[in-house]
Amino acid sequence: MITPSPASLSSQRASTSAPAAYRPSLGRRVGSWIANRFAIIAAILVLFYLFLPVGYTFVFSFNNYRKSNIVWNSEGSPTLKHWADPCGAPGICSALGTSLKVGLIATVVATVLGTLIAFALVRHRFRGRAASNLLVFIPMATPEIVLGASLLTIFVQAFTFLKLGFWTIVIAHVMFCVSFVVVTVKARLQSLDPRLDEAAMDLYAGPGQTFLRVTFPLVLPGIVGASLLAFSLSFDDFIITNFVSGNETTFPKYVYVSYLRGIPAQANVIGFSMFVIALTLVILGSVIGNARKK
Repeated sequence: MITPSPASLSSQRASTSAPAAYRPSLGRRVGSWIANRFAIIAAILVLFYLFLPVGYTFVFSFNNYRKSNIVWNSEGSPTLKHWADPCGAPGICSALGTSLKVGLIATVVATVLGTLIAFALVRHRFRGRAASNLLVFIPMATPEIVLGASLLTIFVQAFTFLKLGFWTIVIAHVMFCVSFVVVTVKARLQSLDPRLDEAAMDLYAGPGQTFLRVTFPLVLPGIVGASLLAFSLSFDDFIITNFVSGNETTFPKYVYVSYLRGIPAQANVIGFSMFVIALTLVILGSVIGNARKK
């Protein structure tokens, strides 16, 4: 007969007398799992909330509707006929062309003016500079309905030679796009090291060469970003445009008016296509920027 040693007896007593390992309840484990992944869950919910209208636009571009494109028609849906003929709805492509022309003109003018103003505010000291910095933010902080009503009053009472239409829309869009261009380019200029210009001048570069070969290439990404922002704001604007457009119809105004009788699926096609183009440009810019950094 084998008698256990005192050491094994003590270990057996310790194992039998030791309490069982603590295991948290199911509710605590679930709460811990959610707490550890709260940021990811919140990001997914926010993205779902943001892209839900885009998904609705994409899905209903394939709807084989009859009178209204609000309710999904199971007969003949999905269909590609709206993608094959995006100009099938009366007046939709002319409204899109008006928005593109207004956006391009307003973007070019606002980018040039805003860039010049940003350079003046950052690189020069003059009387009234602080007040100018404050005035730049006023169009951004003012509600669009106030801007639209004010511009309508100016065009009707002060500038009576201007008939409400294409050019009044352009003037209005330039006015509120300039502020966004100034802020964007100004932030880019303030992030640059002024010693780069001094180094170029030490190497016998004149003011023109310094600007073209040093300053402008460094500021160019900010200018491009500001121009894309200005174009998107101009193309997307409805409230101010509705005040000053007169009988002219832009794409957002066309969509708003069409809502009363049902937005045509061709509007969904064009809207989703513009979203894909914008997303592609953003991804392409990000890829090019990362490639330059490497």
